[in-house]
Parts: sequence; C-alpha cells; structure tokens
Amino acid sequence: MRKCAVAVLAGFWFLAVKVSAGELAWEEIGRGNLNLRTILVDPADPRLLYFGSNNGVFQSTDAGASWRNILSVRGEDRGVNFLLFHPQDRNVIYAATGNGLYYSANRGRNWSRIFKGRNFQDQQCACAAIFRETIYLGTQGGLFISRDRGVSWQKAQGKITAERVRAIAGSQSEPDCVYAAAASGIFRSQDAGQSWERIFVARATEDNSEAGEINEDFDARMQVSDIRYIALAPDNLNRLYLATARGVYFSRDRGLNWNMLTEFGLLSRDVRFLLAAGNSRLYALTQSGVFAYTNERWQELSFTLPAGEVKSLSLDNKGYLYAACQNGLYRANPASIDSAQYENILALYAKDEPKINEVQKAAIKYAEVQPEKIKLWRRQAAARAFLPKVTAGVNRDTADLWHWESGSSSKSGDDILVRGKDNVSWDVSLGWDLGDLVWNDAQTSIDVRSRLAVQLRNDILDEVNKYYFERIRIKIELDNLSLEERKKRFEKELRLQELTASLDALTGGYLSRQLK
Repeated sequence: MRKCAVAVLAGFWFLAVKVSAGELAWEEIGRGNLNLRTILVDPADPRLLYFGSNNGVFQSTDAGASWRNILSVRGEDRGVNFLLFHPQDRNVIYAATGNGLYYSANRGRNWSRIFKGRNFQDQQCACAAIFRETIYLGTQGGLFISRDRGVSWQKAQGKITAERVRAIAGSQSEPDCVYAAAASGIFRSQDAGQSWERIFVARATEDNSEAGEINEDFDARMQVSDIRYIALAPDNLNRLYLATARGVYFSRDRGLNWNMLTEFGLLSRDVRFLLAAGNSRLYALTQSGVFAYTNERWQELSFTLPAGEVKSLSLDNKGYLYAACQNGLYRANPASIDSAQYENILALYAKDEPKINEVQKAAIKYAEVQPEKIKLWRRQAAARAFLPKVTAGVNRDTADLWHWESGSSSKSGDDILVRGKDNVSWDVSLGWDLGDLVWNDAQTSIDVRSRLAVQLRNDILDEVNKYYFERIRIKIELDNLSLEERKKRFEKELRLQELTASLDALTGGYLSRQLK
C-alpha cells in the first residue's frame, strides 16, 4: 500500500521538490576531474575563489565562471593540501603543499617557497595557521613555527616534536592559545607555541584503551592514529570539535573534558573534516558525503552532489557552502532547504509507520519504567499503615518453692522433696502506626528508585525518538536515489535495517510486528 501511494505521488513532487528531503541543490563552479584538495574563499569578496589540487593552485575572480592556474608546484608531490589568507592582509596567500610552504604577497601573481624542510617528511605540509605574526606549519615530520614571517623556522619541542600534525585551530582574538591535531592526540599551547600539553589521547588500532585517556607510553610512530581534524567554534572559544575514525568529539571547556556527539544520521563514523560556523552550526565530511549537525542529529547534504570524494568545505560571507571534490568544485546554499515542504513529506512517509507515541509506549512498557509503576510503589508503601505489627510473647514465672510429698503411711523412707510448677503465660498484641499513611522509611527508597526510573525512561525515549525519525528520513532519501547509485543505496538500506533493529531492541520487537 505504501509503495503504491509513493509511486502515485512521486511524479507529482519529485521534480519540483527534488531536494525537499533536507538536501541542497549543488552548482558546479569548477572544472571537473581536477582532484581538488582544498578551497579558499575571500571572506569579503565571494567572487574571489582559490582551490588547491593535485596540480597546483587555481584562482577565479568571477565566482567560478573562469579559472586560471596561478601556482604549479615542482617536485615529487605537487599537490596543494591547504590554503589560507594572512589574517590582516588578504592579498597575502599561503599554500601548504607536498613540497613545502609557498607564499604570495600579491594574490598569487608571484610565489616564493619559504619553507622546504630538511627531509621528505618535513616537506609534506598538511596545514598552516597564522595568529598574530606567528606562523604554525603542520607537516608529517612535526610542527614548525616562524615568528618572522617565514624567514626562519623552529621545530616545536616536547611531546609534539615528532608528531605528524594534521590540523591546527585557534582564534585571532586569543592568539596565544593554539590547538594541534596530531597522530597521538590533541595538543594545546597557551604561550604562543613555546610549550605544549596533550589534552586528548588518540586510540590506535592496536591500543585497547579508551580515547581521551592519558597514556604516557603511547608511541605514535608505531601505531595508526584515528585523529582526523580539529575545529574551533568561531563564536565560542571554549567549544572544540574533534573528527576521528569513530565519530565526532566535542569539548565545552577548551579540551579539559570530551564527549561524543551523536552519530545519528551519519552513514559513516569515520569523519575526515569538520567546518565549524557560527550559531552552533557544524559541517562534517565522511566517505559517504557531506553532513550538517542540527537539532542533535546529522543530516546529509550531499544527496544530490554529483561528484566523487569530497575533500574540503568552506563558507563565504553570504552563507554559501563550497565543496572541493575529486571531480570538481561545487557550491550550495544551505538556507535554501524548505523545512515546511520537508515536514509535509515527512507526514506522508510517517502515516504508514506506527505513531511515535505508540512506539514510545511500547519501549516504556518493555523496559518496565512506566510512571504508573512509581505510583503503585507509593500506594503500596502507604497501605503499609493498615498492616498491624504483630507481637507475640511468653511469660514464665519460675517457682522456687519446694515441699515434701509423703509416700506410704506404712512404709518409712519414701517421702520426697518436690519443686513447685512454673507459672507460664502467653500473649499476642497488634499495633498500628497511622503515621505511615503520611511518611515511612520505604518512601526514601522509592524516591531513589523513581529518580533512576525517570532518568532511564528519558534516555530510552531519547533513543526511540532519534531512531524513529531517522528511519523516516532514510526512507525518503532511498526513494529519491537512482538505481545507478548502488553504493549509497546499499548504505542507506543497511542503515534502515540497523535503525529498525535498534527500535525493536528498545520495544521488544514492537516495530517489526506493526510493520508486517
């Protein structure tokens, strides 16, 4: 019945609302098959774009209508991994490449290499950042720092000295506080790179310890790290985001404590890149595509993105999202998503599902955390006042009197001395404490158990809500997939089955029984 309804309606709204299921309309603005690695958008002029590829740096001054090559890197690895402006002068551009760090003072017309490293690992530059006039350069051979605009370089010392640095984060408003994502974890400096402390420890494939635990014996050179990227919220310097092979961690206190963001909506937990924007907006890249974190869940944005692997993301001052992909450069406007249309389609797909409140009730019943159960406990505790306290006792009055009993009158010597009998009495008493109607000791235990039950019930309902609505979203996306998109279809169908199984586990199989 559901398939028939969808088939009838699909032709009506598919063309008009192709991206109504929370997806963006992506516009190609770069030449294809360039194997892009990074994108840089001028924050004041979104018409001025730069991207780094396997073949150098390209520039567009007309919002992507035309492009020209402004830097061709020489050497064994000619790829451009990262681009950035000088924070005080957008005419100054830096390009972190596989053959050192390049610098241009005139928007790419002329370039010079200001860092080349001493060996192949040092030449492999992955990222760079500038705070105040200090340049931080992350390479496969470690973190290098220049305080004279690239004239001279010093390698960061301490535990970070031999690390492969993958990303650097910080803020111009607090230039002395810098974060570096490295192979063995996250490092922080609060003195402009003079010293470094590790605030998050990576979990390697051979390591059984939990991520975040401090393991002083960790040797990053002998193990494979799961750290991918670090991002700092631009409007909240206390909030950090960390991309790992197992999902996204976040910290609200500058890295002192870490927690996992929910993975609901992510088709892959291996998050490779993060873009933190204002107003708690967060974008992530996985092998499955582009995702946005909103309302405590992830929403895929790359559903209609006709490109290969996405390598990097960027935002301009108008809110447009740019994706540097293996097959070209694309742009979309996240604000174009019509939430009202999405809600209408949501209602269409939800009508053949059990209602959310029915699934919630099934989960509560299965876990035995109904509110009525707590009320029953309290009624039973109050009824205790009507049960009497039964006391039974025995009183025994031991006699200490002795007397002679005469025997035969004709025979002497048969008189005996006899002890008197004890006086034994029994009593039974009944007592009631009517104060138990108001309060008794059992209420304390009930208060503790009720708090635990409420907490458990809330956790269960939270899980049910997320699983339930993600199932519907996956169903919508599946119906919009073409038959040629087999890999993505398989991933979504697998995720749909996983969500169904999770809801069945919470409800004792209620969902599957209702769907039959």
